[in-house]
Amino acid sequence: MRTKFDTVIIGGGPAGSSAAILLARAGWSVALIEKQDFPRRKVCGECIAASNLPLLEALGIGALFAQAAGPALQQVALMHGAHKVVAALPAAPHEHYPWGRALGRETLDTLLITQARLAGVHVMQPWSATHVKGTAGNWRCDVRATDAGTVLTLRAAVLIDAHGSWQALPDARAGRSRDHRASDLLAFKANFRQARLPEGLLPVLAFRGGYGGMVRADGGVTTLACCIRRDQLEASRRTAPGLSAGEVIEALLQEQCDGVRAVLQGARREGAWLAAGPLDPGIHLSRGDAMFRIGNAAGEAHPILGEGMSMALQSAWLLCVQLLARAPGQGLSDPAWQRELARVYAAQWRVAFAARLRFAAVLAHLAMRPRLFKPVLALLQRWPTLLTRAAVWGGKTRCTADPAAIAIQNTFCDHAMRQQGT
Repeated sequence: MRTKFDTVIIGGGPAGSSAAILLARAGWSVALIEKQDFPRRKVCGECIAASNLPLLEALGIGALFAQAAGPALQQVALMHGAHKVVAALPAAPHEHYPWGRALGRETLDTLLITQARLAGVHVMQPWSATHVKGTAGNWRCDVRATDAGTVLTLRAAVLIDAHGSWQALPDARAGRSRDHRASDLLAFKANFRQARLPEGLLPVLAFRGGYGGMVRADGGVTTLACCIRRDQLEASRRTAPGLSAGEVIEALLQEQCDGVRAVLQGARREGAWLAAGPLDPGIHLSRGDAMFRIGNAAGEAHPILGEGMSMALQSAWLLCVQLLARAPGQGLSDPAWQRELARVYAAQWRVAFAARLRFAAVLAHLAMRPRLFKPVLALLQRWPTLLTRAAVWGGKTRCTADPAAIAIQNTFCDHAMRQQGT
């Protein structure tokens, strides 16, 4: 089995698969490591902003996404207690992709990793990365087959961390604190059928100790997802002994938000509640090593804005534009080049996403605190269009990646390889 590559990517979610597709198409040898079998359910709000749809088209799954995704999202609602404020979502400035849509992660992840295989990526699934060692230009990644237990050591010039949320790379796990804090945010998600969520509406939920959202995704399934403080969840569980955490969450949301209760009236939950966490909001670009990070491995925003998918897809494109400045195999092992590239990428990432992270943090902490949220709600009731503006400020219509840039880089690489051949 092949063990030497231009790059090894750890994590086969949207960020990792996107980067793998882009690099493989440019002639790079790519190994993509994913520890779970697909399709798989995952704690995720599942909204994909309109700004990302041209990227999905360029990745080769645009038509399949259009066939499978839920209805176009044209309105946003804020639901808090008995209150509900509705406003228009802003249209993205693209002729063919003005509105975002939602697609279950079990479908999206499968579409992307299948496309990666078609692009020539060496997909290792289900395999786990067990140990990473080395530095820029000379990486060694130990991997183990989940089903057979086979162990291999992969070598690569470039290492990309795209492992996503709720976990750390093997060598970082020992350093992560296991202490539970009252302020920890835990994430939950469930799918419902026969829910009464109006088509095209994207509700945002604010309740004591947490926040969440609802959306209609593929197959008529409504996704209900939320984040809640650990102390709030524990207090609610003490009042409902015998119930699972997910059942407690479902009851809490219906009790504290009339809009949730109305949507779920007569609905049937499909499968169990999923749980994950705690969240780790903030910028994680540099952790004292020389690997590149994309998606939530690079930085994690409070999910109240629903921009996690945007950050995953767009950060992969930002990094690949930089990596593809060199033809495959040409000087990729140069540590100085990688350090400079990492500096440029980190600066671009911060310009693209740092303000979004701060805005999401402000909204999240307001939503979780009723006394602070009350004047915000009064303001929105008087001027609902502030919700529309908030969606713009949150990045719903702005894409930091340009598919044409990748096409230009691929042309450059093709020309360089032809010149080398002559």
